[in-house]
Amino acid sequence: MKFCVIGLGRFGYQLSVSLAEQGMEVLAIDYNESIVASIRDKVTQAVCMKVEDEESLRAIGVEDMDTVIVAMGENFAQSILITAILKKDLNVPKIIARAVSKIHENILKLVGASQIVFPERDLGLKMAKTLSLSLSNLVQVTENFAITELKAPKNFVDKTISELNLRKSRNITCIGVKKDKKITIITPDYIIIEDDILVLAGENEGLAALAEEA
Repeated sequence: MKFCVIGLGRFGYQLSVSLAEQGMEVLAIDYNESIVASIRDKVTQAVCMKVEDEESLRAIGVEDMDTVIVAMGENFAQSILITAILKKDLNVPKIIARAVSKIHENILKLVGASQIVFPERDLGLKMAKTLSLSLSNLVQVTENFAITELKAPKNFVDKTISELNLRKSRNITCIGVKKDKKITIITPDYIIIEDDILVLAGENEGLAALAEEA
């Protein structure tokens, strides 16, 4: 897939590099020459330019991209203008725009953004949930549902997954056991041993309660 990232601040820069590392074709754009130079060897193509109109975007082939991410957020007016051009003039199929406020979000939606992201807010919420749950390697799937790793509580040792009946008693599912940095899928008759690291999925409240027992 072809991605274009416009704006190489911390969010845009890391997003561009991560997409490229996953094998995606990435066109990264920013007006800062030093930033563009630093990312040039990490993405498919890096262009130093200030995006101001339809012609400048067409000149570098943005209309051929599958997804364009408008990663700038501080320049409120410019991000809205670029999003509008991408939608109305270039007919880009998917436009993801970074917002810094609710008003910014609403305007970006009105001018054609397919998806809005709040990187700083989302990171803060994720960190807050991780800290409040006291769980390591927490992956928040939805607002109330997560997957995490947890050392088996003492009262789990020498019992099978079936005997614990976690799904019925706690609304939690044991997906597997992590050993030597690898996750092994387990069956209901698996017997938990001391120091097992369980991979669990369930609602935040249930996972947090279980973490208190571990």
